Amino acid sequence: METTTDSIKGLNIIQKTDGYRFSIDAVLLSSFINQMYPKNIIDLGAGCGIIGMLLARRYPQSLVTMVEMQSDLSQLCSQNIMLNRLDEQITVINENIKNIKINPMLLNNSFDLVVSNPPFRKTTSGMLCPNIEKASARAEVDFSLEHLFSAAFSLLRGRGRLCFIYHPDRFVEVIELLNRHRLEPKRIRFVHSDIKTEAKMFLIEAAKEGRTQCKIETPLILYDAPKQYSEDVQKMLEIYHEGSSRGIFL
Repeated sequence: METTTDSIKGLNIIQKTDGYRFSIDAVLLSSFINQMYPKNIIDLGAGCGIIGMLLARRYPQSLVTMVEMQSDLSQLCSQNIMLNRLDEQITVINENIKNIKINPMLLNNSFDLVVSNPPFRKTTSGMLCPNIEKASARAEVDFSLEHLFSAAFSLLRGRGRLCFIYHPDRFVEVIELLNRHRLEPKRIRFVHSDIKTEAKMFLIEAAKEGRTQCKIETPLILYDAPKQYSEDVQKMLEIYHEGSSRGIFL
């Protein structure tokens, strides 16, 4: 297995050269979270562990659980946690999100914050990537929004928060499904490549059984000029990359 080692915000991240690799979405999501002191955090579909580790560094008093169903990626999570000396703060569970309700290690009503960077393509919306890791990260091969929201509702304490990033093509569906699962949208921020383009993603925070009140935040612009991140994004990023000419982000 060929790997690269990438560094961001003081974390060293080992990733497969030809497998799933994290993108800027992970940084945008971790920066979007604004809770003061979440005691227990869980990342559903952790990949290589980047989001959970960013949050562990940001909230050193919190306990973080990572759930990843693919065994290779689950092992990579554990490797990255040890590499960054976060093993006393982070636990990795190799499990399918569909089975969370019956996993004895994951107690209902026990988490303050659920985060996820879930796949946003339906399996019927085009050809799937032949690489299984990439396909699972991009398309609903292993779990759907229904599974994610159902798991989040079970795991969260009352008024606990679910934060995730998703594609705007399915915005209406997301809102409808959140309401169906008693997860009330509280904050939404649309992400644009530049000021002239339509939204490419959106960040959303929902509260378990929260009151009906939602804030639409100012748009997040990724680039001020070609290949030049905006000031907002530059504040989120501290990047040093080695081992691969392709770079970290998409």
